[in-house]
Amino acid sequence: MIKINEAIIVEGKYDKIKLASVIDAVIIVTNGFGIFKDREKLELIRYYAQKTGIIILTDSDSAGRKIRGYIKGAVKNGSVRNVHIPDIFGKEKRKTKASAEGKLGVEGVEIGIILEAFEKAGITASENALPRDITKLTLYELGLSGGTDSSLLRKKLQLSLGLPSLMSAASLIEVLNTMMTAEELSRKMKALEEEK
Repeated sequence: MIKINEAIIVEGKYDKIKLASVIDAVIIVTNGFGIFKDREKLELIRYYAQKTGIIILTDSDSAGRKIRGYIKGAVKNGSVRNVHIPDIFGKEKRKTKASAEGKLGVEGVEIGIILEAFEKAGITASENALPRDITKLTLYELGLSGGTDSSLLRKKLQLSLGLPSLMSAASLIEVLNTMMTAEELSRKMKALEEEK
């Protein structure tokens, strides 16, 4: 597995599955043009652009170009890097016919070609990886899920960390794992409780 600190933005869930098989990183799915209306996801992308930087990896067709352009325009601050896959013609195995432009998307391109595209963009593995030890159980044990005041507590934590207020528990876990360990989160929660 190659550890990358930046969050990687891809178009679809199959792109994410493909990347997650070889790259250890936060991978955010735009759901194609769904990103144009998904304010919560856009806030998350902006957050990552400022905190860790983002890498945009969309298909090489015109739809991928539109999504890439939209994200670049919507992210005003932070680091945005682009990884471009080459034009390879064909169709994805799971699809009955090729895309309108006949090009393979991220999910259809061989993983070696994708890794080569990362190298060409100057993106290499990171050395300082935090252990990903914050889980759903961690949130539950710290009162951040499953309790009567859990959502208020989560919002308080998110506010104190400068995170968007609209985040699912799964997104929060993903973000927290890029910021801290479970032990550091526990200390943070104790400090927030003492502020009452």
